[in-house]
Amino acid sequence: MEGLIQLLRKMFSTELVTVLVSALPISELRGAIPLALAKFHFPVHKAYILAVLGNMIPVIPILLFLESLSNWLSRKSKIAEKFFNWLFERTRRRSKVIEKYGAIGLILFVAIPLPITGAWTGCVAAFLFGIRRRWATLSILAGVMIAGVVVTAMTLGAFRIF
Repeated sequence: MEGLIQLLRKMFSTELVTVLVSALPISELRGAIPLALAKFHFPVHKAYILAVLGNMIPVIPILLFLESLSNWLSRKSKIAEKFFNWLFERTRRRSKVIEKYGAIGLILFVAIPLPITGAWTGCVAAFLFGIRRRWATLSILAGVMIAGVVVTAMTLGAFRIF
């Protein structure tokens, strides 16, 4: 990851690197906020805003195109079909709170700053459980904002400890 960040820093501004890291499915804002605060020395508000914006960039396209993309790719390739079956089943198993509480559960699911609980997986879960796009988008935004506060507080707390 360090090598990727160094490459991105040579090509783009630190602000854009923060947004891009936050938009990635693995790191999301859980990686972007510590990066922005510890490595780029951004003020807290700047790190938070850039990370939230970056984390929300893929949400609308995923919500709009996941169904048609997964259907199309699954018809074209057995590997894609197996991947989407695995992804959808894994998401169903890990998102019982969304199944039970709908849009409110989606907020809680995305807000928990753990692996596989961010905006990307929240989009997949919203699709699987039939949450309308408008509510899914608002719920994911609320969850991302809460996760941003939690990650920022944890990062600042780690600074104080170390």
